[in-house]
Amino acid sequence: MEFQAKNLPTDKLRTVYICINTAIYVIQVCIWIYLLVDYSSIGDLLGKIFIAVVSFVAALGFAIYGGRLFFLLRRFPIESKGRRKKLHEVGYVTAICFACFLIRCFVVGLSAFDRDASLEVLDHPILDLVYYMLTEILPSALVLYILRKLPPKRVSAQHHPIQ
Repeated sequence: MEFQAKNLPTDKLRTVYICINTAIYVIQVCIWIYLLVDYSSIGDLLGKIFIAVVSFVAALGFAIYGGRLFFLLRRFPIESKGRRKKLHEVGYVTAICFACFLIRCFVVGLSAFDRDASLEVLDHPILDLVYYMLTEILPSALVLYILRKLPPKRVSAQHHPIQ
C-alpha cells in the first residue's frame, strides 16, 4: 500500500483521478456532439461555461494541494537533503499551473458572455498563437524544464550493478 507524508492511504487516489477525468472528457465530447448536430448559442454558452468551471476547479486544486505541499515542505528541517530545490520546484509548478488555469477560466468565461472576446479568431491567427502560447505551450515547457531531472533509480539491496 502506498502512503503519503502524513501516513494516509492513497490506493484509491488513481481510480478517483481516472474517473473524474473520464467524466469531464465524456461531458465535453457530449457537448461537442450536441453542437455538431444542432448548433445553438445556448449549447455554445454551456460549453464555454463548463470549460471555465473546469479550469477554475483545476486552478483551485493546484492552489490548495500545491500550497499544502509547499507549506509541508517548508516545515522540514533546513538540513534536509534537497529540501530547498524541492520547495522551489513545488512552488514554481504550483504557481505556473494555478496562473494558467485561472487565465483560461477568465478568458473562456469572458468569451462566453462577450461576443467580441471570442476565442475562435480565425482572421487573427497571431492572437490565437499568443493565447495558446501563454496558456498551453509556455507553461508546459516551463514545467518540463523545472522537473527535468528525474530521481535516481533505486537499486535493490540484493542486486548490485556491475562496475
